[in-house]
Amino acid sequence: MRRFELALIGCLVWMAACAPTRTLRHSDVVSQLEIAHSEWRGTPYRMGGSTKRGVDCSAFVQITMRDYLRQSVPRSTDAQIRTGKRIRPNQLTPGDLVFFRTGRRTLHVGIYINEGRFLHASTSSGVTISRLNEPYWSRRFLQARRV
Repeated sequence: MRRFELALIGCLVWMAACAPTRTLRHSDVVSQLEIAHSEWRGTPYRMGGSTKRGVDCSAFVQITMRDYLRQSVPRSTDAQIRTGKRIRPNQLTPGDLVFFRTGRRTLHVGIYINEGRFLHASTSSGVTISRLNEPYWSRRFLQARRV
């Protein structure tokens, strides 16, 4: 009987480990992103930074996706733009990544919240929420991706 019990427990543990992780509902994603904003708001932009003393856009996205949305994304914007599936702007849902070309060789990334808003670490304002339809961002929009 002992072997059977151990085998059953082992099987249950294996099944639990292989089960897909529960995805958050859109309203939960929005709530988590708003919490992330309240906890990180105003954190200054710092190239290469990854703490509340200073953070760059890709580190902020990686931290927010991991700590608030339970998603894993790479550290760099160049790697993040190859993650997940490319989607059209009219398909954006909370938690999607939005990318911008801010210079000839410079990319910027944020996380879509809802209603045209996205959360990001801005070089001018630090961690903030901006709107996709603001002239600066709409002219520089490059693509969106779903992780």
